[in-house]
Amino acid sequence: MSNTKDTLVTTFALFSLFFGAGNLILPPLLGFQSGNWWWLVALGFSMSAVLVPIMGILAHAKLQGTIYDFGKKVSPKFSLVYSLLIYAISISLPSPRTAAVTHEMAVQPFFNTPALLSSIIYFSLVFIFVINRSKLLDILGKFLTPAIIFILFLIIVTSFFTLDFNFGNTEITNPFSDGILEGYQTFDAIGAVVVGGVIIVSINLKSDASFKDKKTLVRNAGWLAGLSLFTIYTGLILTGAMNHNNFELNITRIELLTGLSKQSLGNNANIFLSILVSLACFTTAVGIVTGTADFIKDRLPKYKHAYLLTAVLGCLLGIVMGQFNVAYIITVAFPALMFIYPITIILILLNVMPEEWASPTVFKAVVITTIIFSIPDFLGSLGNWAPKKDFFEWIPLGEYRLGWVLPALAIFVVSNQIIKYLSSK
Repeated sequence: MSNTKDTLVTTFALFSLFFGAGNLILPPLLGFQSGNWWWLVALGFSMSAVLVPIMGILAHAKLQGTIYDFGKKVSPKFSLVYSLLIYAISISLPSPRTAAVTHEMAVQPFFNTPALLSSIIYFSLVFIFVINRSKLLDILGKFLTPAIIFILFLIIVTSFFTLDFNFGNTEITNPFSDGILEGYQTFDAIGAVVVGGVIIVSINLKSDASFKDKKTLVRNAGWLAGLSLFTIYTGLILTGAMNHNNFELNITRIELLTGLSKQSLGNNANIFLSILVSLACFTTAVGIVTGTADFIKDRLPKYKHAYLLTAVLGCLLGIVMGQFNVAYIITVAFPALMFIYPITIILILLNVMPEEWASPTVFKAVVITTIIFSIPDFLGSLGNWAPKKDFFEWIPLGEYRLGWVLPALAIFVVSNQIIKYLSSK
C-alpha cells in the first residue's frame, strides 16, 4: 500500500483537492505588493495556505471521519453548528467567487456581456452537473490540474530567466501576518475539513491495508503535496515581486495574473490559461454545492427533497453573489474568515494532537477561548463598522489580527497541566 506509485497517486489527488482557481489569483498580487519582503510574506502565506490544510488531512487520517467528527469532542451541538456554518460560508463565498473569476478571466475579455448573465449561465450548468453527478468532472480533473501547473511553471521559470531579481519597496508593515491572513482567502483549511475525508474514504475502498500503512501513506502524500503547493505559491509570489515595475500599482488580482501569463507566454497561451482556470473554477463550484447538498441530505434523511432544495439554494446564492467582482467577494469574505478560520485551525491542530494532550476538556477550553478572542479580530475586520483600533491593543498580537493565538496556546498548556495534576492525585 505504501509503495511509490500509491504515494504519488495520493499526492496528486491531495494536490488537486487544494489547488483551485482561487489559489491562482492570490499569490501574484501578494508578491507584487510585498517588494523585498516577498520571502516573509511567502512564509506567512504558506503557514495558513499549506501547513494548516495538510495538518487537516493528517487529522482526517487519524479520525477516519467527516467534518462533523472534528468538533464532537467539544459537543455534538457545537459540531453541528460549526458544520452548518462552514457549509453556509462555502456556498455563499468561495463557490460564487469561482463564477466571478470565470467572468473576469474568460468572458469579460472576449464578450461584452453583464456579469449577472455569466453568473446565471454558470450556475445553471453547475446545477445540472450537481443533479446528474456526471463523471465528466472526474475526467476533466485528471487533465486540468497538470495543464495549469505546467503553464504556471512556464510563467515562473520565464520570469526567473527574463527579469532581474530587483524588488521595489513595499507599504506592507506586517508582511508575515499579512501573508497569514491572505492565506485565509484560499479557503484551504476549510477545504481540508470539508472534503479531506473523500481521500480517506477512497483509500479505504481501494485497499485492505492496515490502519498504520494507510496513515503512513496519507502522511507521506500530505507532505509531498504540501511541498508542491509551497513551491508554486512561493514561485508565484516571487514572480509578482519581480514584476513591480511592469504593471500599475492599483492592478487587480485577475489583471495581474492575466498580465503575467501574457507577458511570459503570449496571447494564445493566455487564452488557454483563461479556459483552463474557468474549467477548474467550475469543478470547484460543483464540488462545493454537491458536498453541501450531501451533508444536508444526511442530516435530514426523512426529507427526500433535501438534496434537491439545497442544490437549488446553493446555485441561487451563487448567482446572487457571483455577479459581483472578485475583489468585492474577497472583501466581503474577510470578516467571516476572521471568525471561522481560527476555530478551524484550532480544531485541526487539536485533532492532530496525541489523545493524552487533547481530551474533551482541553477541546472545550481551547475552542471556547479561541471563539472569544476571535470576536475582536472579527469586529476589527468590519471596515467602517469596526471599533476604534485602540480597542484591541490590550490583546497580545491583536494589532496583527491574530489575537486568538496566544490565549488559545496558554489555555492549551494550562488545561493540560491541571488535568495532569488532578490525575496524579
